Amino acid sequence: MNSLESSTMLTEMLDGFTLQSFLPVAAVFVLAGLVKGVVGLGLPTISMALLSIFMAPAQAAALLVIPSLVTNVWQTRPVHALGPMLRRIGGMQAGVAAGTLAGAALLGAPAGAWAAVSLGVALIAYSAWTLFGKPLAVPPRAEKWMGPLVGAVTGFITAVTGVFVVPAVPYLQSLGLARDALIQAMGVSFTVSTVALAVGLWMNDSYSFSAASASLLMLLPALIGMGAGQRLRQSLAPAVFRRCFLISLAIVGIYLAIKGLWP
Repeated sequence: MNSLESSTMLTEMLDGFTLQSFLPVAAVFVLAGLVKGVVGLGLPTISMALLSIFMAPAQAAALLVIPSLVTNVWQTRPVHALGPMLRRIGGMQAGVAAGTLAGAALLGAPAGAWAAVSLGVALIAYSAWTLFGKPLAVPPRAEKWMGPLVGAVTGFITAVTGVFVVPAVPYLQSLGLARDALIQAMGVSFTVSTVALAVGLWMNDSYSFSAASASLLMLLPALIGMGAGQRLRQSLAPAVFRRCFLISLAIVGIYLAIKGLWP
């Protein structure tokens, strides 16, 4: 295969992107993987935030599906603890799936100024809550009805923005889980959200074979970044890195919201 044929194939796999656009997109996934490697979350969030600056939110959401799915399935370990965890947060996951698919059916794929504004507001809200919000404590008796409700709201926000951390993460943090159990719970929730998002995009003709191929290409940069982040975590204060990450997300959120309101 000559260089021209290789370039043509890559352009087709990137669903309309030029070959020159591959490097900045890959760099976003390296950075997003780096953040996830250091703080344990943030790959889809930072990917959506940065990619939405220079492409449609639906395209950005389609690109993050496979990197997000693979890294989050990995996070659902250990397998022996998965059953009890699913019994506790299974209702929330049903809500996530239902909310995402309902949002996709009602509103279509994320597109236009409203999608950028919604994404910006979601990033600002998540950053502000994580930085300044007081930890909640959900009593066990309320989990049965609150879990599905939080899941449905998270799913609807996922369909609108491609981001699935609010209000899922604050809710999971309110359950009093041990650190490893919390990481596993987030892995489960993010996995369900990723699959539901992919189905929602497919329902709206925004997840084609070429989009899946492009998403697969982004897996390697994401894994490279994640591996580097895990090594970097040994020499950094995760709390400081996490604070910088959240402030950066808020800045990007403000930019997206302003850009959507005043294009």
